[in-house]
Formats: sequence, structure tokens, C-alpha cells
Amino acid sequence: MESFTTAFTVAQSAEAAFQAIIDPKAWWSQEIQGRTDRAGAAFAYHYQDLHRCRIEVVELVPGKRVVWHVLENHFSFTRDTAEWTGTRMVFDITAKGEQTEVRFTHVGLVPDYECYEACSEGWGMYINGSLRTLIATGKGNPNVGEAMTDSERELA
Repeated sequence: MESFTTAFTVAQSAEAAFQAIIDPKAWWSQEIQGRTDRAGAAFAYHYQDLHRCRIEVVELVPGKRVVWHVLENHFSFTRDTAEWTGTRMVFDITAKGEQTEVRFTHVGLVPDYECYEACSEGWGMYINGSLRTLIATGKGNPNVGEAMTDSERELA
């Protein structure tokens, strides 16, 4: 089974991409509590009553890689409410000349998951939209509590 993967290229440095990734409040959601910039730290995320999870930062290699591991997860809209538990989010950062590629893979988020459509739509928007914009311009478009994707609007 293929895990969800998406990638983009920006004209900024690999270090700029790394610094943006480790600040998910600036591109994913304002509803993140805890440290996201230290290996071994854990942070919590939630979106309304639909989704909450606790994530451990397991790897930080400046300018190269960020890896998160989902310790606990709860979806209110799937039969298996813990679908993300045990999955990993991997950000691989590669300098390519004067460009930088960011490749995001949610290892374990597979098409068989009930949340796959909604989650892949969300990651597409947050990674290719908000994170990319944060790296390129210094300002992302994180969720501040309102539905931002069609799936979020349907589920909310």
C-alpha cells in the first residue's frame, strides 16, 4: 500500500524550509500545544470535535529532515477512531541548486483508511498551500478553527 506523499519546490534555502516545518502553528493549525522544535518532545493537535492527536518529534536534522510519530489519535468521523495511531509524518528536505524540494510522506496513511480522502485533501492544502507559502513568503495559512477544505466543511 502506498502512503500519502506530496512534494513542492521553493526558491528558499533548505534551512528556511526546515525552520518553517518545525513551526506547525504557522502553517498547520493554531490548535497545537507543546514543543515542536526538539527531538523527544511531544505536542497535541486538535480540530473541533473531529480530530485530536498527540505526536512525538522523533527526528530533527536541520536543513534535511523532520519526522513525527503519532502516539495517540482520535477521529470522531471514522469507525476506527485511532486510524493515525502509529503512523509517521516525514518531511524530507533536499537542496537542488538554488531551489529546495520538500517531500512530505504520511507513512501509514493509505487509501484503505476511511479518513484517507479527507486527510489527503487536508495535507494537500496544508503542505502544498500553507507550508509552501510560509517558506516562500514568511506567512502561512494555518487553521484557526474554521473549516478550510471541502472535507472539513462536510464533517463539521
